[in-house]
Amino acid sequence: QVQLMESGGAVVQPGGSMNLSCAASGDIFVINAMGWYRQAPGKLRERVAAITSGSSPNYADSVKGRFTVSRDVGKNTVWLQMNNLKPEDTAVYYCNAAVVIVRNSHLRENDYWGQGTQVTVSS
Repeated sequence: QVQLMESGGAVVQPGGSMNLSCAASGDIFVINAMGWYRQAPGKLRERVAAITSGSSPNYADSVKGRFTVSRDVGKNTVWLQMNNLKPEDTAVYYCNAAVVIVRNSHLRENDYWGQGTQVTVSS
């Protein structure tokens, strides 16, 4: 079993900042990529940012220049620093990890999700 535990969601005013964190634990062999998705009411879940095990990040166009994703490979932890937040950033943010596990002496990669954390940007 692998668990992703997120923290850091809150209410913030437009222009404010917030940092989300996500720690993975459990039967982990290695984590290939970690990232963040978000889902606003009535909308599909979208990828916000992701980072590989080699620490190469990529971002959705809507957050480029405002959000920064980083990770500590040794601690299986990923962060999302969000600056200059806008009302349209309001959503439930989900941590995602592509985790390699060992099953029956074989390696396999599974996708895992956190429970989600609410980010609300409002004056």
